[in-house]
Order: sequence, then C-alpha cells, then structure tokens
Amino acid sequence: MKVLIVGSGGREHAIAYCVAKSDKVEKIYCTPGNAGIAELAECALIGAMEFDKIVAFAKEKEVDLVIVGMDDPLVGGLVDELEAEGIRTFGPRKNAAILEGSKAFSKDLMKKYHIPTAAYENFTDPDQAIAYLETAKFPIVLKADGLALGKGVLICQNLEEAKAGVKEIMMDKKFGSAGNEMVIEEFMTGREVSVLSFVDGNTIKTMTSAQDHKRAGDGDTGLNTGGMGTFSPSPFYTKEVEDFCNQYIYQATVDAMKAEGRPFKGVIFFGLMLTEEGPKVLEYNARFGDPEAQVVLPRMKNDIIEVIEACIDGTLDQIDLQFEDNAAVCVVLASDGYPVKYEKGLEINGLEEFDQHEGYYCFHAGTCKKDGKFLTNGGRVLGVTAKGKDLKEARANAYAATEWVKFENKYMRHDIGKAIDEV
Repeated sequence: MKVLIVGSGGREHAIAYCVAKSDKVEKIYCTPGNAGIAELAECALIGAMEFDKIVAFAKEKEVDLVIVGMDDPLVGGLVDELEAEGIRTFGPRKNAAILEGSKAFSKDLMKKYHIPTAAYENFTDPDQAIAYLETAKFPIVLKADGLALGKGVLICQNLEEAKAGVKEIMMDKKFGSAGNEMVIEEFMTGREVSVLSFVDGNTIKTMTSAQDHKRAGDGDTGLNTGGMGTFSPSPFYTKEVEDFCNQYIYQATVDAMKAEGRPFKGVIFFGLMLTEEGPKVLEYNARFGDPEAQVVLPRMKNDIIEVIEACIDGTLDQIDLQFEDNAAVCVVLASDGYPVKYEKGLEINGLEEFDQHEGYYCFHAGTCKKDGKFLTNGGRVLGVTAKGKDLKEARANAYAATEWVKFENKYMRHDIGKAIDEV
C-alpha cells in the first residue's frame, strides 16, 4: 500500500521509521517532512494546514492510508476532509480532536464523567479570572484553552504572577486565539507520566509509559519547550497505577467521548500526575507525543499498519499490542538559544554513525538538506534515541550517541532521565 504521513518533526520521523518496517507498505510520502524523513519517504513541500493541497496530493498519488501526526491539522479537521473524499485516514475527526483542541472542553468532560483531574474553573473574561484568583490558593496553574505548542501553561506562585499571567494569555494574546478562553486549575504535585494509547472508538489499548522533560535547562530550569528528552518506561508507572487508570481513566475517557457523540479513533495521549490521592489527568493530546513517540514506537513489536487499520475498522479488540521488555531514552539535540532565538543553516556531521549500531536511532526534527549536506533548520534539531536492557543502560547509550553528532550551536540537557536514579 501507499502511505502518506502529515507532519515534519521527530514524531513523524519515528512514525515513518515504523511504517517503513511494515511488509504491507510499498511507498511512503510525507508532507512536508524533513531531511531525515526524506531518507524513508518522498517528501512534498505542502504545509500541514494546506488541506486542499494535501487532499489533492493524496488523490494524485493514489494513497491508500493517511496518518496525521500533528495537532493543528487534527483540530482543524483534516481527517474529515480526507474521509469526505474516500481516503482512509488515521486520527480523530474534528469533533473528537477537540479533546486536545480545547482544555475547557476536556476539563468539563472529565467533571461530567467523574474522571479524576485537578479542580478548575473556565474563564472568557479576564476581570472575572482576576476576581477568582484574589480568593484562590497558590501556587495555581493558568492554561490557554487552545493549542499553544505545549507552551500555553503558566504556574504562578502568587497573585501578582497570576495577574501578569492573565494579562499575558487573555489580553496580550501571547498564544494568539488559544487565549480567548482560559482554564485556572489547582496545582497538583507528584510524578508526571505520559501514556499513549491506540483507540478505535470503543476499545482502547495502551502503549508503554514514558516521561518527558519540558524545561529547556538542566534541573528543570528555563522556559517550557516542546520537549528536551524522554524515557520509557516510567519506573513510577506501577501495576497498581495502571490498574487504577484502566478502571477510572482510560476506558472512561473513550466511553465519555462516545457518549458525547464524538467517537475517538486514533491516538489519545494521557498526561498523568501521580498525586497522593491517586493518578489524575493533567491533559489529553489527540496524537502521538513528541518526543514520547521516539522512545515508545521503537519498542513496539507489532506492525504499526495492522494496529492503525484496526483502529480505523473498529477491530482493535483483536490486536495483541506488545512492547519489548527493555527501555529507551531520547535526548533532544537543540540549537543553542531555543526556544527563544537561534541560528539555522549550520552543517550537521556524524549522522552516518547510527547506521552502524543496532538499537540506536537519530530522529530528525528541525533539519533540511542542501547540496547533499544535512543542515539545522529549527530549534529542536534531532532526537537521539537508544535502547538498553534497562533505563540506566539506555540512558548511557543515548548520551554516548549524542557525541557522534556534531553541529556548531549544539545544545542539550545533561540530566534527561534524572528521575531514574530516584526510584
């Protein structure tokens, strides 16, 4: 079959890597892709939000299956447009992608269906938000309602910070229209865990757990980013935690969406906080996480196309989803200055080294190719992933592999997986 992947980051490269392993696939396309994905797929310079062009391209190339990797086109309704033209597509329709597209919607859904989450209130009026904050308990969390590239969340220690946060999100519109509505929620403490899952509208099958590192600097300092690295599985995601989530969170979410007339097919990413009262949902995403996909997908034993087709056809209950009994760590190599200001167009060397080693991967995020050379083309440039028999071995392997890659303003965190030592 012919498969089209929509997206341009490390997540899409990890998806393309899995798709390329499937015996069912003869040809892979990607829009817009990047220099790493171009080693596996034919890339076309069509933006992820250029729906008409994507539909036309899929028809022209007689694509059998489209996999939408990114949040914006899912929330915008790309799946609906492709399906309207009879093209099989993996990902939630617009009315289900709202699970990620609106934090106010997802919080209201959890309240209505008794899915454990932080206490909260929604606001569309900044004055009312400030009035509420004047009687609130701190620290407190402010969230822009819409998509903000994982950055629209502010943790405020006191009223002064919170007022400044309301101004930033709702009045100055730092995150654009994502800030038209805002969620104020209680600050939860505990371990964070990410769990990705496949969903077919009725059945949910969870993948192996992971944990992301959002802050730019070592010791979780600096600005929020799209993710500086991740590890899988999480040692804190115990059998007890999993049993609780199976009972009160995972299936409950799928059933709630179905009950609302918004059946969800695709990937639900559960961002969980393991609090003293038990696991609670921090957030939902309606697609593979990035960089979580880079540590979860290489450990998956199944043919990804078989799983995806089962999600589309509503036969996921017939799939035995399996993962390797090992671990993986991903360290993101970024451009120095990310996420604020950084230089692009610098030559990258050493990538060929990954072809010599089993269990080592270099997923491209922000790269391009010019005159046969790989160049930096974004803030997050590469995701260096390595497997190991356990988390400590995988971490040592990943950091060793970061040394193979050379580019001028290479920057990375040196403490990815620090929680591994705290078990």
